[in-house]
Amino acid sequence: MKKEIIIFGSTGSIGSSTLAAVKNENFKIKLLSTNKNILKIYKQAIKYNVKDIIVVDKTKYKKYKYLFKKKKIRLHLGFKNIDKILKKKITYCINSITGIDGLEPTLKVIPLTNNLLLANKESIICAWEIIKKNLKKFNTNFIPIDSEHFSILQIIKSEKLNNIDQIILTASGGPFYKKSKKNIINIKPKVALHHPIWKMGKKISIDSSTMMNKIFEFIEAKNIFNLRKKNISILVHPTSFVHAIVFFKGGLIKFLAHDPKMIIPISNALNIKKKINKKFINNSIDNINSISLNKIKKKDFPLIKILDLIPEENSYFETILITLNDELVNKYLNGDINYISIQNNLLNLIKNPYFSKFYKLKPKNIYDINRMISDTKIYLEKKIKYYEK
Repeated sequence: MKKEIIIFGSTGSIGSSTLAAVKNENFKIKLLSTNKNILKIYKQAIKYNVKDIIVVDKTKYKKYKYLFKKKKIRLHLGFKNIDKILKKKITYCINSITGIDGLEPTLKVIPLTNNLLLANKESIICAWEIIKKNLKKFNTNFIPIDSEHFSILQIIKSEKLNNIDQIILTASGGPFYKKSKKNIINIKPKVALHHPIWKMGKKISIDSSTMMNKIFEFIEAKNIFNLRKKNISILVHPTSFVHAIVFFKGGLIKFLAHDPKMIIPISNALNIKKKINKKFINNSIDNINSISLNKIKKKDFPLIKILDLIPEENSYFETILITLNDELVNKYLNGDINYISIQNNLLNLIKNPYFSKFYKLKPKNIYDINRMISDTKIYLEKKIKYYEK
């Protein structure tokens, strides 16, 4: 009997990797979703014989609905009625939607799947306590599929939490590691998007270049594994071969390594085991022999200062941080601000008293989170600056 799977964000890099992983395996794809990449998801639906598709963009939905109908594919607008599309619990759901837009689908799908494989970091950062409560309520298993958090899970899943001394996340350093910072103030997006190791979407590629992505992963690790800040560190590892290192009390050190391809954690999370060849083993040994780890310098990555500001207990801080960064990155990609303005605006605004008064308060539900997102966007528009140098 085939295992049923649904994929949110199937047209993105992680969604595409998931489709590659389940191809020719014992899976039935029940549902795919996209924001507005309608032609790509149409091709996916035809290729994988998927009968239900969700598109979020209303204009694209209206324009192309007829195309799907001709192929007897049901096109749905948004996630509002997903409980009517899925009549029973699905074995797996992968949510790889980028940004805070992934939160509502995360909460809506928890009652409808046995296993939630989550790559939408914004959900975990802003609403982990809400998600955790719902996972327990609906008896849904949770698996993080970011390479770092999946690796941590594999290392510590048979260990007691109080036996962990230190967890280290690794960062590639992005496209500007060890490059002169004076030359990147006005760097164009096409250069910042060129990641030396990973093939990722635009938003996460910019976050990787500023080290913001790793700050988000720090918060994710704190939430998912119930850790204190002092128990998590970040080191630069340019080849991205080692994804997590755990130091245990008693002196043991464990690390998990794999090629920097998202298909590997995804396949293992879905329990797809494929035989590897001798060439792969030899290449991996070469990578092990060349492991290099370095501390992050604040002068190279100014946003790393945000680690000192993260509260131990979850609050509105995480929602404000995500929203400020999302908006600033979008403005940079659209040509409204320069590269250095992402970092300077974020560092200045996150410490602003207008926001800091919320850092001892926590959202109770998705409506609280959405309200804070809206307020943060409005305030950003009033206070944003363009930094010449």
